[in-house]
Amino acid sequence: MVPSFPVYLFDIDGTLLHSAPDITGAVRDVLAHHKPAREYTQEYLESFIGHHLHALFTDLFPRYTQEQIEEMIVHYRRVYPERGHNATTPYPGVLETIPQLGGRKSTATTKGTPTSRIVLEKFGLLPYFDHVQGTDGFPSKPAPDVIFKSLEVFGVPPTDCLLIGDAAPDMEAGRRAGVKTCAVRYGYGDPAEMARWQPDYWIDDLRQLLP
Repeated sequence: MVPSFPVYLFDIDGTLLHSAPDITGAVRDVLAHHKPAREYTQEYLESFIGHHLHALFTDLFPRYTQEQIEEMIVHYRRVYPERGHNATTPYPGVLETIPQLGGRKSTATTKGTPTSRIVLEKFGLLPYFDHVQGTDGFPSKPAPDVIFKSLEVFGVPPTDCLLIGDAAPDMEAGRRAGVKTCAVRYGYGDPAEMARWQPDYWIDDLRQLLP
């Protein structure tokens, strides 16, 4: 059983929303303009969700310069919003849990804050978040910066916070920030990789956060 916390920080992709169709669709739009060094599958693309795009594009194009990789990221950031999140859906239990869950709520996502607000609003979740924090001009997870930003806004110590995520970068960031961590088994991350960071809790459905 997961106890109640004063503050909850949620990853978005793979935790609140099944957003892989839109994310990987935008990635494929970018890749259509290039010739990857090797073949890739949908499962491969999904395995990078929660990591910075730099990791994915560098893995596929190991000989590209940093400037070329950055151009691909800029391309992705242009085409992803154009999809309107129309192939994205909330995971079971999310629309029930977020309104009922006590405590203050924020996000800890690799998305930028403006995009995070748009996608949360699309699914009626934005009003239930006291703060929305994306990765804006600072290192992305597994660096703990995105967590520290919300803790600073709320003025609370790390021990008051539970981070909920679906991938190893979430769990590592949580450990580095000193917050409690909760791993969800239904997202895109590798459970074995998450287990390396010894999550405090594991859940199969977000409704398990409710008393």
